[in-house]
Amino acid sequence: MEHLEGLRVAHLTDLHVGRVTPMAVQYDAVSMTNAGEPDIVVISGDFVCHSQVYLDDLIEVISKIDAPVFAVLGNHDHWAGADAVRKALKRGGAEVLDNANTTVSIGRQHLQIVGLDDAYTGHADRRQALKGLRSDLPVIGLSHIGEEADGLWEAGVPLVFSGHTHAGQITVARLHELSVGKLAGHKYIHGLYGSRGVEDPRGAVYVGAGVGAAVVPLRVGERAKREVVFFELGEQPGSFVEHHREQPAHPGRKPSQKTKKRRALAVLRKQERRDRRNGDGNGAAHTPS
Repeated sequence: MEHLEGLRVAHLTDLHVGRVTPMAVQYDAVSMTNAGEPDIVVISGDFVCHSQVYLDDLIEVISKIDAPVFAVLGNHDHWAGADAVRKALKRGGAEVLDNANTTVSIGRQHLQIVGLDDAYTGHADRRQALKGLRSDLPVIGLSHIGEEADGLWEAGVPLVFSGHTHAGQITVARLHELSVGKLAGHKYIHGLYGSRGVEDPRGAVYVGAGVGAAVVPLRVGERAKREVVFFELGEQPGSFVEHHREQPAHPGRKPSQKTKKRRALAVLRKQERRDRRNGDGNGAAHTPS
């Protein structure tokens, strides 16, 4: 990446702090992150798993990371209550980028970070996120959903970090390609996609396998292993041994308008149920237009 010299970024995603993922797993991920001595840490969403019960644990996990942390929300965060998750992240010391960008300074180097709110639940606003972005400074992007990378590339964001897929969680017999690719319609399942080359500089996206698990405490297969990934910005591809290389995207399938509406409505209904439990009113959820 131009204008940078050896800036190290650690990427984590899908922590899913809660009963499905033991805290020992979270602490191992934090230890691995700190041991790598990154300049910054980026986390691309899904900090919880449906519930606000474990927000104190989330605060503790984030606060143990030594480097500055930048984050975007995922679908589970919106299902659990986005405002509460944001507050917990901020209490832990993270900067949450809700369709916004910021500039971080490390020594004499400056890096812009663009963060998209969750596209799965209909909260991403790329135009808002890119407002005020400078063309003379390097930039990276964060999005829980990897397919948002295409639009960020077009806007001049050459490297995007994402998650959501858990690499399929079960990757034996190529089941992850069936479940996450063909059935769920994702173009990017796990690893590095796009291009970082000079001849084809359209951009790259890294889809992380994640740290936690959702629904069931199960990860099967080599690709589904929990991971923390380090990127050396400013280094040319091939200048050191890499564990991931660019791979072709899957065909993918964009969600229909009906699917988008259903996903957005799910967030409203979950909020309505929380409000009823908390005695905050009995208003009905409205179908988004």
